Amino acid sequence: MVAIIQRNKTLIFLFIILAIAAFFRLWQLSSIPPGLYPDVAINGNEALESLKTGNFKIFYPENNGREGLMIWLIALSFSIFGVSIWSIKIVAAIIGILTVGGLFLLTKELFIKETDDKQQATSIALLSSFFLAVSFWHINFSRIGFRAILLPFVLVVSFYFLFKGFQVKKLSNFIIAGLFFGLGFYTYISYRFIVILLPLILIFWWFIYQKQNLQKQFLKFVICNLTFIILIALPIGIYFLQNPGEFISRATGVSIFTQQNPLKTFGESLVKHLGMFNFYGDPNWRHNFAGSPMLLWPLGILFLIGFFLTIKRLLKKPLAISYWLLILWFFIMLLPGILTYEGIPHALRIIGVIPVVYIFAGLGGWNIYQWINQNTKHKTLLYVTVFLFFLMTGVVEFDKYFNKWGQNPEVKNAFSEDYVKIGNYLNSLSAEIQKYVIVNRPGVPVSWFDGIPMPAQTVMFIENTKYEKPQSIYLLPENLDRIKIDYDPSTTLSAEGQASKNTVIVPIGEDKELFKKVSERFPQGKLKKITEIFVYEIK
Repeated sequence: MVAIIQRNKTLIFLFIILAIAAFFRLWQLSSIPPGLYPDVAINGNEALESLKTGNFKIFYPENNGREGLMIWLIALSFSIFGVSIWSIKIVAAIIGILTVGGLFLLTKELFIKETDDKQQATSIALLSSFFLAVSFWHINFSRIGFRAILLPFVLVVSFYFLFKGFQVKKLSNFIIAGLFFGLGFYTYISYRFIVILLPLILIFWWFIYQKQNLQKQFLKFVICNLTFIILIALPIGIYFLQNPGEFISRATGVSIFTQQNPLKTFGESLVKHLGMFNFYGDPNWRHNFAGSPMLLWPLGILFLIGFFLTIKRLLKKPLAISYWLLILWFFIMLLPGILTYEGIPHALRIIGVIPVVYIFAGLGGWNIYQWINQNTKHKTLLYVTVFLFFLMTGVVEFDKYFNKWGQNPEVKNAFSEDYVKIGNYLNSLSAEIQKYVIVNRPGVPVSWFDGIPMPAQTVMFIENTKYEKPQSIYLLPENLDRIKIDYDPSTTLSAEGQASKNTVIVPIGEDKELFKKVSERFPQGKLKKITEIFVYEIK
């Protein structure tokens, strides 16, 4: 009876946590963050193209290359909800919510293995999942549309089934774990460090099974797991063998090994990434409230406590595999950030550490609670304090994300809100009007889009939401000579000939020199400011 009551309490708490996670990831999803960053817009454009053609690529080489899974999921979202910015964001939001639930399962499994205390394991799991549910860091990436949000989800699910399999000794768990581990190679470049992490964890399990004289069973489980990993990952592996340059295309440009003094650069990057949780975080407004620590300060303290408790546990019990997973996971998944020099500390590249960081925080929180509980007689006051701590943590994170960050003008710029306004303006025009978009902002050229730089992808996607294909002609500033003004045959001839058909020329960035050239070429036009964007109209 006690076990049933305890289980029901756990389910109620977990349901509340998932509801909180859903609220933080779904509320005002259409408007916060504002705009649509080009790196996300191209995912939408290629998802739409894949839907039209049926050509779902394993790897999309444009924009320094992207694994295909996120684009496939966006295409699925488009087929269900229609083409919109919200339809891109909802994919990341759902994955984010599922990650919170997955973290509960994984954390509980890890600490049942080490403590053999189901209640303690459940409590740590609930704390960890709550902290993740209200985490600014995870909320932010759950609302953008970057493919990286898939990485924490795949990791928590994969390791949950792997550890569950070794615990209950069921082959089905290793099959599921293998499927997810293999699927991870289609998520984000940082996932590739799993080829270091997974073998190390399997080695520890080998020692555990060896002690129990279960070597043959271990080999059966691992062969099954690796077989499914290889089967799922084989297509993208073959692709990279055929296109080796694309395997490291993005990483090469930001690697510390391209610097004059790689060792010094490595040291600087290491210090900055270790300090980002409690002192100075990612300075990029897209990734963070620029410069603020990645963790709310009380959670930062709990994280440190959990981290050092894990080290202490390993010193006492060297084969405590759950704690080894936490430590190895943390340092190995920091490497994608540490081994780069650009934009550091970088919250996106190390997104794989998010689950383990909040497990550390949950472990630290549980131990602090236990210590206070054992040293106080005022239980009611303790419970009220704990409730207020949870409440204030949620309120502060809510205010930081939706008010302080979400309403900040820097965020509008970071997510290219002006490009969305240009797209909406173009969609508001009559189909008879000729439309030219001058892409006068730098970016990676997109080969299938005539080499037009990445910033155009946002405007293009907004046009796609209405017409399913761009109605405007996109040009570089040096190609103004390609602008052709058609003439309306229905108009009466004037002394100078037929009246020109209405035309608009819209640069994606304000540029006085560009407008000067346009006005010299088309003196009959007029410069206007409409909905905070500049437009050159020719009538």
